[in-house]
Amino acid sequence: MDFSLSQEQRMMVDSADRMIEKHIQPVLDAHAPDTGLPKEAILQIMAKAADLGLTCARIPESGGGAGLRLLDYGLMAERMPAEAALILQPHEATTTRIYFGCDEAQKERFLEDCMTGRKLACTASSEPDVGSDPRAVTTTLRETGDRLILNGRKQWISNSPVCDIMNVTCRHTDAAGNTKLARVILDRAETGFETRELKMMGLCQAPLGEVSFNDCEVPKANLCPDTGDTARLLTTTWLANRPLIGLLAVNIGQQALGLARSHAGTRRQFNRLIGGFQLIQQDLADIETAVVTARLACYHALAALDRGERANGLSAMAKRYAVGAGDRAVELAMRIHGAMGLTRELGLEKLARNVRSLSIPDGTPGIMALIQGRELTGMDAFR
Repeated sequence: MDFSLSQEQRMMVDSADRMIEKHIQPVLDAHAPDTGLPKEAILQIMAKAADLGLTCARIPESGGGAGLRLLDYGLMAERMPAEAALILQPHEATTTRIYFGCDEAQKERFLEDCMTGRKLACTASSEPDVGSDPRAVTTTLRETGDRLILNGRKQWISNSPVCDIMNVTCRHTDAAGNTKLARVILDRAETGFETRELKMMGLCQAPLGEVSFNDCEVPKANLCPDTGDTARLLTTTWLANRPLIGLLAVNIGQQALGLARSHAGTRRQFNRLIGGFQLIQQDLADIETAVVTARLACYHALAALDRGERANGLSAMAKRYAVGAGDRAVELAMRIHGAMGLTRELGLEKLARNVRSLSIPDGTPGIMALIQGRELTGMDAFR
């Protein structure tokens, strides 16, 4: 087992670093840190991410995508600022769902613009009373003549305030009165729906919102094929999304380690550098341990998925552990900095808000623990 990166992987990471430094971070820095990025700024980011295949990472090359292994995708995603990654990842996951869950005509209409980053996509599954159980959605889609009528509300939907394409999980009632869980693709240019941006504690530049469908008319051609696997398709993309989110927490923890290590080497108390005190060294060691173990857990889960293994438990464990480890890393770094760690000037408080915001997307810590427990015991705690 070789834990070192291959030459190809090092080139991927270097390319991602250059893209972020030259094209991504300047866009983030040029806009207000506490509100969602405007659409034009997001499309700038998406265009550059598309150059590295990050908008279509999981789509095979035969389908026009990047065909990346999930581990390689994770190596590059880890480098991304969390705010940009929480725009890119929902888009890429939705693009993946379109490729694997739509018919050829739908892919012809929607896929290329999503893969190239010309249009922004999102998935609308959760609702005010529905979170981790997609089978419980109440948004309805009913047939009337040659149109479909969509009604309901979605909440906590990444990219929704500024999206072009939305993949909606709903309950479809056909002309015969049969109701099934279904997916429908909305094009904002042809289907009017209302969105409202939600102000959040962290990751504020990544637009998050709620969506209202009030007798929205949708072409029948936008209803995805009835394969009976709507919930499964959501789940399979979640399996990779979870360790990918964990790697965003690893990035945050790595930043906290860098700040804490630098401060320990320059800050003096009692006529000596604080890095020479045993308890400071222990805190630094604990931060590094949290970062390294979280990174390895996420890599392990992604590599298992690449091998085609059932990695439900590994995926859940990686996300829950990595976000907790990142939170602990930032907490210790703030402690090392003393009062300076609480200032907005330094930026650790922003890291603290961001890492805690990562605990909710794609499953809360409690749900992640129950998924892992189910894999360990063979017993389902929530069905």
